[in-house]
Amino acid sequence: MTIKSDTERANLIEGGKRLAEVLRALRAKVAPGVTAEELDDAAEQLIRAGGDEPCFLGYTPEGANRPYPATLCVSINDEVVHGIPNESVRMLREGDIVGLDLGLSHNGVIVDAAITVPVGQVNEETKKLLRATESALAAGITAAIPGNHVGDISHAIQAEIENAGFKVVKELGGHGVGEHVHEEPFIPNYGRAGEGEPLEEGMVLALEPISTAGKAAVILSPDGYTYRTKDGSRSAHFEHTILIEKGGARIITA
Repeated sequence: MTIKSDTERANLIEGGKRLAEVLRALRAKVAPGVTAEELDDAAEQLIRAGGDEPCFLGYTPEGANRPYPATLCVSINDEVVHGIPNESVRMLREGDIVGLDLGLSHNGVIVDAAITVPVGQVNEETKKLLRATESALAAGITAAIPGNHVGDISHAIQAEIENAGFKVVKELGGHGVGEHVHEEPFIPNYGRAGEGEPLEEGMVLALEPISTAGKAAVILSPDGYTYRTKDGSRSAHFEHTILIEKGGARIITA
């Protein structure tokens, strides 16, 4: 999506604010003993209570053989992205980490964001993994300015993760967003500065660094959605929807 009117911009900003509020509420619910389905139910209730629509529920991405069956993606520990919260009982335990990935549609404009949250107390390596991945998101956002390229975002994210001693998941990455859940351009979390599509004022992008504490290889689970690390190592995922403006990127889902 490229913002072309004040109305589109206002809907984008309001949608981002609403999504951020829902994610804050979900973060507060994360605790040992809470189930993934309870978080999913809360996400749908909060979105609909605001008059908006969950945009993952019933969405069939390219290559999938069925619609996604939930509002919220809940990915625990070695689950990288797209964990399904409501097809089996999945309970959070002390020391886990859980990725919460959520999108909503406000007046027809889609926004997308994700956080990875510790469940109770986690070990030092896990804390470092979360800090590095969130810092990589900030670095990618800093590089998202008019005149730069997608590769500048990719390179900034990769450097932040690898300099901290972790690995980048190369099969997955960010994307355009706004009119649809996934739009062009694809934004890898690795690459060379100066390469790729030029960044222009008005572009709406979802940046989402994804890292692992072990090797970078991932596998797709039989459910057709959940990616896991092949070696069982933990993975972290953070995401913001941003709007590229003249002076730099505005974080829509802050």
